[in-house]
Amino acid sequence: MLDRALVDGLFPDDLPEPAELEERYPPRGLPEGALVTRFGPSPTGFVHVGGLYTAMVSRDLAHSTGGVYVLRIEDTDQSREVAGADAQFRRAFEAFDLVPDEGDLVFTALPEPRGDYGPYHQSQRAAIYQTYVRELMRQGKAYPDFATKEELAQIAEAQRTLKLPTGYYGRWAPWRDASESDVRAALEAGTPWVARFRSDGAVGERFAFTDRLRGRVEMEDNHNDVVILKSSDSSLRLPTYHFAHVVDDHLMRTTLVVRTEEWLSSVPVHRQLFAALGFAPVDYAHLAPLMKQEGGSKRKLSKRKDAEAAVDFYLEAGYPVPAVQYYLRGLANPRLAELPLVEALATPLRLDEFGLAGPLVDTVKLSDISADHIATLPGPEVLAGVRGWASEYDPEIVKVLDANPELAAAAIDVERVGVENPRKDLAKWSDFREAYGFFFPELFTDVTDAGDERFGGLDPALVRAVAADLADGYVHEGDQPTWFQQIRDLAARHGFAPNPKTYKKDPDAYPGMLRDAANVVRVAITGAQRSPDLYEVTRALGGDEVVRRLRALAG
Repeated sequence: MLDRALVDGLFPDDLPEPAELEERYPPRGLPEGALVTRFGPSPTGFVHVGGLYTAMVSRDLAHSTGGVYVLRIEDTDQSREVAGADAQFRRAFEAFDLVPDEGDLVFTALPEPRGDYGPYHQSQRAAIYQTYVRELMRQGKAYPDFATKEELAQIAEAQRTLKLPTGYYGRWAPWRDASESDVRAALEAGTPWVARFRSDGAVGERFAFTDRLRGRVEMEDNHNDVVILKSSDSSLRLPTYHFAHVVDDHLMRTTLVVRTEEWLSSVPVHRQLFAALGFAPVDYAHLAPLMKQEGGSKRKLSKRKDAEAAVDFYLEAGYPVPAVQYYLRGLANPRLAELPLVEALATPLRLDEFGLAGPLVDTVKLSDISADHIATLPGPEVLAGVRGWASEYDPEIVKVLDANPELAAAAIDVERVGVENPRKDLAKWSDFREAYGFFFPELFTDVTDAGDERFGGLDPALVRAVAADLADGYVHEGDQPTWFQQIRDLAARHGFAPNPKTYKKDPDAYPGMLRDAANVVRVAITGAQRSPDLYEVTRALGGDEVVRRLRALAG
C-alpha cells in the first residue's frame, strides 16, 4: 500500500472527504418500495429509440411506485461528443413526455437544474469521483498505473501467444504491486498515469446475481484491474463509465438501474466496485434490445443501418406521441397492446411481464396503431396535431391552414364524422399533404393534360368534352343521389355504358363505363383515381372551386 501522503499528493488539495459527500447527498425520504431510477444518455450521437424505450420504462417504474426518475448526462467520453446532441435530446424528452423529476436544463425543458443530488452532468462531478479514487488508493484498493500503450499491446500479444485471457491482471499487471520507490520515480519523471482498481477476482471464477427482470444470472467474474480514472495528461481528470456509474448511483441514491442487456457483462465490475467502496449495490433490470426483422432472421436495431432507430425519425414523420408511447409500452408488456390506448398509457408497466427476447420494431404496425388513434380524434385535435408538426417541418402547411380554417375543418371531417368506419388515411401528420392537400388551392396542382395516364387511356378529346359539359351544367345543390345523377346523365350523353354488364356485351360500342366517366370527374377535382367520397369532397370545396377545376381540364 502506498504512503497516504504520496496518494494524497496525486490529487487536488481541496477535494472533499467521503463523509462530506455522504452528508451532502443523504438517503432520500421516500415511501417504502418507491424506486429511484435514472436514465443516463451519452451525447455521442443521435437519440436511439432504444434509449427512448429505456427512459420510458425507467420513468414509469419510478412514478408507479411513488419514486423519482433522474436524468443524468454521462459525458465522460468528451472526445466523442457530437455537436447539437443537447438540442436533439431536448426535442426527444419534450416530445415524448420524458422530462425528468431531476435533471439539467441543457438537455431538457426544465427552466433550471432540478434536484438536490446534482450536478447531473458527469463532467461537472470530477472532484466527487477523484475523492473516491483517492479513498480506494488510500486503502490499497486502487493504484497508479504508468504502462504505455506500447507496453499494454505487448502484454496482450504475449497473452494471446500463451492462449491466456487478455487483460491487465495478476502477473500481467506490472504496476499492481510496484514498490513505492518505483511509483515515486515514475511520478518524478512526469510519466502519465491512470488509476486502476485492484480486482480481487481470479481468472475462471464465476459470479452470480439476481436481475429484477431475468432472475438468477451467472457469468464469469471480473479479474481485470480496470481503469477507473483517466490519464493524468488529460485536461480534465474524469473517470471511466464504470466508476462514474457506481459513484453516481450511490450518491444519487438510485435503487434500480434499467438498461439493455449489452451491459450485463459489466455487472461483475460494478459489483466489485460497489463492494470496494463500501456501497450497497443497486438492483439491475437488463432489457432485451429492440430488434428488426431482416429476411428470415432478426438483428438489433442499428443506428448505422436503420432510419427508424433514430428518435428524430418519428418526430420528423409526425407520428402522434400517444401512438408511439402506446406502441412502445406494448413492446415492453404485450398485455398492454390488447388494451385501449388511453387505458394502456395509464396502466403501470410490470417487470415480470417483460420478455427476454428482443421485441421487434415494426413501423408498419406502428402506422396501423397511429392511423387507428388519429381516426378517433375530433377534427380540431387532428388539425392541431398537423399544425404542431408542420410548424417545425412543413411551414407551408401552417400558412394554408391559417388561410383556410373553414375549408380545413370541412376537409378533415370528410368521411370521419357521422360514419361507423372513419377514414384512416392519416397514419402520421406528414401524411396530411398527400391525403388532404388536394382540398386546398394553394397545394393543389390543376389537372390540365387530358392525355394524363390517370384517365385510364380515354381519348383526350373525350376527357375534355366530359369536363367541359359538367362544368357548363354543374349543379352543386342536392343530396348525394341527386348530385350523382348528373354524373350518370353526363356519362350517358357521352356514350359510356351504364354498368359493367352492358359494357361486356359489346365493349367496342362504348368508350368505357360509368365508373370511367366518374373517374374523369374525380381526377379533375382531386388529382387522384382514389379519393374520399366525391360528393363529400365537393361539399367541402364548394361549387365555384369544383367548376374552376373542371374548366382547367376542359381547356
